[in-house]
Amino acid sequence: MAGILVGERVVVFLIIARVLFSVFRSPSSLLVEGVALCLLALVSFMMEILIDCGALGLSRFKTRPGASSGILLGATTLPTVFLSRMIQLCRALPEHHTGEHEHGILKLQYWAASVSSLGVLMFLSLLQRNLSSGRTSFGLGNMRHVRAGMLLLVIYVGLCYLSLTSNANGDSYVATMMLWILFQGLVSVKLIQQILLSFPSCASIGEALLVTGSLVLYFADMFAFTLSRANLSILSSKSFSSGHEDDKSKISTIIQGVLVGLLLLPLFYKSVLWIWFSSGALIKSETHAFEGRASAGMGRSLIFYASLGIMLILVVPAWLHYVHVLEVHPASWILSFIFTEPLKRLMLCIYWLIVICFSVFRFYNISKSSKIERILLRKYYHLVAVIMFVPALIFQPDFLDLAFGGAVAVFLVLEMIRVWKIWPLGDLVDQFMNAFTDHRDSDILIVSHFSLLLGCALPKWMSARFYDRPLVPFAGILSLGIGDTMASMVGYKYGVLRWSKTGKKTVEGTAAGITSVLFACSVLLPLLASKGYILSQHWLSLAVAVTLSGLLEAYTTQLDNAFIPLVFYGLLCL
Repeated sequence: MAGILVGERVVVFLIIARVLFSVFRSPSSLLVEGVALCLLALVSFMMEILIDCGALGLSRFKTRPGASSGILLGATTLPTVFLSRMIQLCRALPEHHTGEHEHGILKLQYWAASVSSLGVLMFLSLLQRNLSSGRTSFGLGNMRHVRAGMLLLVIYVGLCYLSLTSNANGDSYVATMMLWILFQGLVSVKLIQQILLSFPSCASIGEALLVTGSLVLYFADMFAFTLSRANLSILSSKSFSSGHEDDKSKISTIIQGVLVGLLLLPLFYKSVLWIWFSSGALIKSETHAFEGRASAGMGRSLIFYASLGIMLILVVPAWLHYVHVLEVHPASWILSFIFTEPLKRLMLCIYWLIVICFSVFRFYNISKSSKIERILLRKYYHLVAVIMFVPALIFQPDFLDLAFGGAVAVFLVLEMIRVWKIWPLGDLVDQFMNAFTDHRDSDILIVSHFSLLLGCALPKWMSARFYDRPLVPFAGILSLGIGDTMASMVGYKYGVLRWSKTGKKTVEGTAAGITSVLFACSVLLPLLASKGYILSQHWLSLAVAVTLSGLLEAYTTQLDNAFIPLVFYGLLCL
């Protein structure tokens, strides 16, 4: 039992228990969703035990060394976040009737994330049994386990049906939505295979689950939004059409178009390369091998920049025009948005530029000439995130949304340039990025820098127009910029008592992280109250959220920059 109930699993179950406790206290009935979350947690818990103890081997996939499978955490994180968000909206519905629409969308996203996780777990189980071919004792019960899996799927489909019928939108609506959710589950099964096979040793199963679920939901949201704007039958219903055309929704749509375009860029770039090489435009001469390689490298670089320009200058603006979000080019709209408050926003840009330049040159020089541990150097960037983002989040939250989107887009482009060695920046970016890597980064992908930025941005992007928990948008900045940083620094310098024999996390570091976040909250809350925010969260609820996220950071072997902000965000919603 002690080997089964390890620290990370215990903390995850405590987080789920905290969410379920709020479900029972919710003014609206979310019992069906709570039961579904319990079933998903139970299945993922059993799968994680079987894989970590070796009863189920997934030799087909090479996962990240030094990390557990992380299936329980990876499978339940997104459903837990969406359920927490629904609980928060239930409190707002009596006063904000427009929240009913967002509640319906969150319910669809909850079931899509849950079915995607369940579908991947069933695929992994069936994949192992096919590999075993009945040669092991586990494989002898193949039909029994298949029947159990089918029974679980039927139960889950039944729960999904009961949940969707509560909206009373008609049988055709429920049938369409269930098919749409099932389709997302099938796409997730295919996508996670591509991720694990294309990027070996880059992610654990749990991390791949989180990435897969997020990408499928993001692409599905964009696809459904496009269809709704085309007025295609039931997909033009209120389930997909927001009806908001203010600056905040336009910013979100611009960010979505740019990021999806960049995620599709590798496919477009590879296709153009294939056509280019097939046409014989870059045939190398045997007598000029070196010149041929140089020419090919230069040709690839030019094709990359051309593909990038086509995607951002033509394809993305064309989509934005098609969905009737913008009647002008997005670059023109962004400039006009900035100059609606030119003094504040331009000063903020100058402030960010100064902080970035100073930090990059200062910390990079320290990394080359100093004996300071790399983990401490990396945590300095966490503090830089606090310095940059907190003032903007308080005084210019909409502009910060746009800035986050631009920064994530730049990071995506830089990682492509680094991986493909695009001239002239490929080697320079690779050299700089490798100066701050850790054990979770691989030779193929460097994710720690990108995950820090995304961890700070996601809670802000996911925050609603109305909420009674003003600390929710700060979830990533507080957990990563303050909590994780203080835990690492104090633990490294003063830590003595370790949480486990094999881990490096210390009790002193975790205590420092939890205390520092609570102190930061005590400073932020009066400041937010002075800005007109409603403060209704009890300190006990806040302390539970901070403590559970701090314990998860101490115990998890997964990528904490990805999981901790989402978990903390969900707990702050309760």
